[in-house]
Amino acid sequence: MKKVLVVAALMFSSVATFAQHAVGSFNLQPKVGVSIANLTDNNSSDARVGLVDGVEGEYQASDIFSVSAGVLYSMQGAKYDAFGAKSTEKLDYINVPIMANVYVVKGLAVKLGIQPGFKVSSSVKTDTSTPFGTGTGSHDIKAQSVDFSIPVGVSYEYSNFQLDARYNWGLTKVFENGKSKNSVFQITLG
Repeated sequence: MKKVLVVAALMFSSVATFAQHAVGSFNLQPKVGVSIANLTDNNSSDARVGLVDGVEGEYQASDIFSVSAGVLYSMQGAKYDAFGAKSTEKLDYINVPIMANVYVVKGLAVKLGIQPGFKVSSSVKTDTSTPFGTGTGSHDIKAQSVDFSIPVGVSYEYSNFQLDARYNWGLTKVFENGKSKNSVFQITLG
């Protein structure tokens, strides 16, 4: 029985040592997940669910503090359903999150940072259904080329895997002639 307990303790301690990185270390982490995005100041829109994918690097500065930066492709925008027409505003970005991470317990970090985003594409796809027939159309829309947001989140790392949940609070207007800003919730696994 004693041997089983010793082996279990050794296994647990080896897993726990990987739950947070050594001071002075740097790790590179691929990430993939889902983004649930919408635009503010528009009560008639629904969330657009899309992909978030990329890589983040993290430098462990102390036992409880690290800094991370990344490059993430993020599908954002909104969906609308009005008068028999379903429209999807597709706003896709390359986001560059720069985050301060504070580990409150082993493996669990709270995060806060800044994030510039660079527009990759912006378009509207519309599907119409009327008594006269159905149709589909797509066209480009003019959105700002740079988007700034404040990412706030939490992550938990266990056995070299990290589950990250964050909210990106948009600071800049998406369109030149409007008030809407990006509002994005992301969940990723790294």
